[in-house]
Amino acid sequence: MTTERNFIPLAIAVLTISDTRTEDNDTSGKMLVSHLSAAGHRLCDKQIVRDDVYQIRATVSRWIADENVSVILTTGGTGVTGRDGTPEAIKVLFDKEISGFGEMFRMLSFDSIKTSTLQSRAVAGVANGTYIFCMPGSPSACTTAWDSLICAQLDYRTRPCNLVELMPRLRER
Repeated sequence: MTTERNFIPLAIAVLTISDTRTEDNDTSGKMLVSHLSAAGHRLCDKQIVRDDVYQIRATVSRWIADENVSVILTTGGTGVTGRDGTPEAIKVLFDKEISGFGEMFRMLSFDSIKTSTLQSRAVAGVANGTYIFCMPGSPSACTTAWDSLICAQLDYRTRPCNLVELMPRLRER
């Protein structure tokens, strides 16, 4: 007998990492907010920081320490240029890396951008019970990551398993 599960809305923070984006032209950040809201989750904070390892790490560290934040979505800074520092800023904060996220993201991206997907250093992990997904800065990359990977894993109804059922903060309720 299969029992139906109820959707559990999560508190999600969105961080855009860019030297050029503002609230007016932050297409990827706005798109992530739209997608998470449409899925039934709640935006608990949204910020834009320069592509600076210490600014990125400071913002994400505050959210990791906040027991009201369950998930962090970042966009930008995952390429290979001199200023791209998101993986270096975030990976040291992980308790565990979810290597399958980056692997699957690049596999899915290959269909649309072919070998350019090699330049993506998309990563994900968990720190202090908070799940963190670092995506490239393009809206199409964020859409691929959200629609094909993240959305289902942040839905408690997804079977056979999902990340929500592993969140210690939710299990303690």
